[in-house]
Amino acid sequence: MPFSLPDLPYAHDALAAHGMSAETLEFHHDKHHKAYVVNGNKAIEGTPWADKSLEEIIKGTYDPNTVAQNGIFNNISQLWNHNQFWEMMSPGVSEMPSELEKALVESFGSVAKFMDEFKAAGAGQFGSGWAWLVKDTDGGLKVTKTENGVNPLCFGQTALLGCDVWEHSYYIDFRNARPDYLSNFLDNLVNWENVASRL
Repeated sequence: MPFSLPDLPYAHDALAAHGMSAETLEFHHDKHHKAYVVNGNKAIEGTPWADKSLEEIIKGTYDPNTVAQNGIFNNISQLWNHNQFWEMMSPGVSEMPSELEKALVESFGSVAKFMDEFKAAGAGQFGSGWAWLVKDTDGGLKVTKTENGVNPLCFGQTALLGCDVWEHSYYIDFRNARPDYLSNFLDNLVNWENVASRL
């Protein structure tokens, strides 16, 4: 069964007051995310992957030996990444649940140190990619970065928080100031209840 483009969990202009404009969401969700859906469906049509889940396709088509992944992986992984990304943000004020705060302090020393690591990972990702907070295979939390569409599923990790650092995610609102975009994401956009629910 073909994959479909999920609706945003909020209106296109719902994040505008928090630094992500309606124009960004119109391009990012309605054009870029939709393209991953359309191209991903075309890529798997008639293949053994056509009846598999997003997660199965990602794990089955990822090649750890190359940066240039195949077309199936690139589109399906980016489809999954964006499905998560919209859910990880909220137009309302989101307080960090105590269990998440405790886990961050245990793993990073403080919430502030986690945020510094996350921002450094996103700003330091050369070219397109993602910054992640993950629960690693040993149960601990860590910050990672991945190139292009690669995501934590490829490494057996659980994605708790991901920030898209492809230029289409921030260029309309922040131009080339990726660090400012990352700071705004953490300070004003993250749905911390959603992050905690992934623990």
